[in-house]
Amino acid sequence: MITFTLSKLLPLFILPLGISFCILIFNLFKSSRKSILSVLIVLWAFSNSFVSAILWKWVEYPWQRLDESQAPKADAIVVLSSGGRHPAPGEANIVEWNDPDRFFSGIKLFKERKAPKLFFTGGADPYQNTLKTEGDLYKEYAITLGVPDQAIFTTEKVFNTAQEAVQIRKRIKSKDASYEILLVTSAFHMKRAKRQFERQGLIVHPFPVDFKTSKITGSMN
Repeated sequence: MITFTLSKLLPLFILPLGISFCILIFNLFKSSRKSILSVLIVLWAFSNSFVSAILWKWVEYPWQRLDESQAPKADAIVVLSSGGRHPAPGEANIVEWNDPDRFFSGIKLFKERKAPKLFFTGGADPYQNTLKTEGDLYKEYAITLGVPDQAIFTTEKVFNTAQEAVQIRKRIKSKDASYEILLVTSAFHMKRAKRQFERQGLIVHPFPVDFKTSKITGSMN
């Protein structure tokens, strides 16, 4: 739980708003117009859609969105959790979609017969232990879309990408060093995710989705 909390808090200090806040705190007892100007420049620059599009292009490079029919065949499809479903307010306890790209790409890859097994990782929030893991929710919905129960596998609860990679390695029974997976995750997340799964001795074929920039303009969607 500590690791999960730190992973959410530490990035705040390197984001534009966190940097601006640190500058202000550092100059709290100084009446420096220069520091205030620095903060305004940082906030303006990073709130600009042009700068934002460039940064998204940078973190998503060199990935491109492919049709699922173009993906190579593998031994398994692995769909990483994304926080893509969340409980909506209300007594009905309805779970709504937030970002379904990973899930639906995994389903389509399976139906294109790119692999005989479909894995969903058990993403969870340690502060909401009463909820089902994302993997369990995805499995239930995948079955309603015609994916056979026996072809779907889930992991234990995981709170970060490193844990996802370890749990997938455990769930894969084969010790074959040439075991290949189609890894489905967001484009901006793919480089880091690919490294984690390769450290587990798996051959990774990236299948990035959820692109934040468009094909024509490079701007955010």
